Amino acid sequence: MKTTKKYGKKVDAALSLWVKLARASATCWKLADENIRSFGLTEPQFGVLECLGHLGPLTLGELSKKQLVSGGNITCVIDNLERDGLVERVASKEDRRAVVAQLTPKGKKRFDDIFVEHAQFITKIASVLTEHEQEELSKLLRKLGLSLGEQLS
Repeated sequence: MKTTKKYGKKVDAALSLWVKLARASATCWKLADENIRSFGLTEPQFGVLECLGHLGPLTLGELSKKQLVSGGNITCVIDNLERDGLVERVASKEDRRAVVAQLTPKGKKRFDDIFVEHAQFITKIASVLTEHEQEELSKLLRKLGLSLGEQLS
């Protein structure tokens, strides 16, 4: 169902896309957040564990960019994960000025224990679409995201 039919075909199509994208995104994020909270983590904490679990040790600046959060926010997230024994800070071997965050053995085990379960949950959410539809939607969203990212630069 179209939300509008009064601004012209091109504008109406763009507005309809925007509403559907916003609603689908909000619903997916809400469901994913509920799943992440069931592990006793916040979304930013899970995001850091996921980054470190997949990419290995990263500087706080790199984590901040990957997570799209401020340096102050990432510091707070790392503080909490460090308090829980999941992450540790170490001096960078390449740059003495930089601090690197890495998973502790406990953090690695936690990541391994919960990520597969979370991935299965996301697979269930996406299963309303066929694998082909998921691939096509991924391509289209990537195209949109890259184009919008260029506009921010």
